[in-house]
Amino acid sequence: MSQGLKKIHHVEFVVGNAKQAAFFYRQGFGFDQVAYRGPETGSPDRVSYLLKQNDIWLILTTPLKHDDPLSTWLMLHGDGVRDIAFEVENIEDVYDHAMSNGARSFSAPEVISDGRGSLKMATIHTYGETLHSFIQRDGYDGYLPGFEPAEIKGRSTGLQFIDHVVGNLADRQMDKWVDWYDRTLGLSKFVSYDDKDISTEYTALRSTVVASEDRVIKFPLNEPAAGKKKSQIQEYIDANLTAGVQHLAFNTDNILETIKALRENGMDFLPVPEGYYDDVWDRVGVVKEDKDKVKDLRILVDRDDNGYLLQLFTRPLQDRPTFFIEIIQRSGSDSFGKGNFKALFETIEQEQTLRGNL
Repeated sequence: MSQGLKKIHHVEFVVGNAKQAAFFYRQGFGFDQVAYRGPETGSPDRVSYLLKQNDIWLILTTPLKHDDPLSTWLMLHGDGVRDIAFEVENIEDVYDHAMSNGARSFSAPEVISDGRGSLKMATIHTYGETLHSFIQRDGYDGYLPGFEPAEIKGRSTGLQFIDHVVGNLADRQMDKWVDWYDRTLGLSKFVSYDDKDISTEYTALRSTVVASEDRVIKFPLNEPAAGKKKSQIQEYIDANLTAGVQHLAFNTDNILETIKALRENGMDFLPVPEGYYDDVWDRVGVVKEDKDKVKDLRILVDRDDNGYLLQLFTRPLQDRPTFFIEIIQRSGSDSFGKGNFKALFETIEQEQTLRGNL
């Protein structure tokens, strides 16, 4: 069982300049800025902007003091995801179960209040320097305590919710963390791919997906596998200096409109290899989308026993080759685009070569 986890509540990034990052996510991805926390609201050491699009909540946080631990975090890792927070039914049950099954505490359950009411929050460590917070809202009707409304509308691109969150782990660490998620949070093994599934002539990786029973929470966990050259997972580990979140996948129910809007906003996507569309429809079969538009927008397509999906990946969103975004639309499929792995990897290898990291 998923130990009382209801859904992903928010994802918090640590960034070097939260004001500029908020502008980027508003203008590029169409998020609304809904709230702000900083010196003007009683938080003298850090600023945070809360962004929202449908059921996706992102917090962008910047430390203001050189001796803040987050300043060290930024120096080591660059901009990236620090906290994947869950909304929970009973925080004591979730926290106590995690702790009694091997989790390491960052902060014990506590009540956090402001003029809008109170909620309970606790946090544990997971892989690398990533955290999982637990939030029991108890009817709290604000965003999070300490945030004040600061609304700037973005132009929605149709992003609906976080489909999955991908973690990159060091070599031979995947099985350990798959077991950890099962023991501590009740996220059990859903599907796995070995290095025969995910490989090219030069590089390979292994991946296992842990998920809640209702599949609302899905966490693919990757590790590098032996190959002739450096895996993209190892490139990430080298750039991030430890394990961390590789990408968030945002779900849309109209990927043609979403990708069109994102491209018009200047978002930069990985190119699709030449020849990809020569045989993709033989493999995938019938889809309800306009195939010419799929090709024109350079969207990837795959099918499994339950249906098909369409997906596309941005290039890294910062100068280090670490974090990026996936856009995904599911039409029955509950997998992760296994048929696209080889095409995707060949493209990433081309990018690695340009960076001198293959």
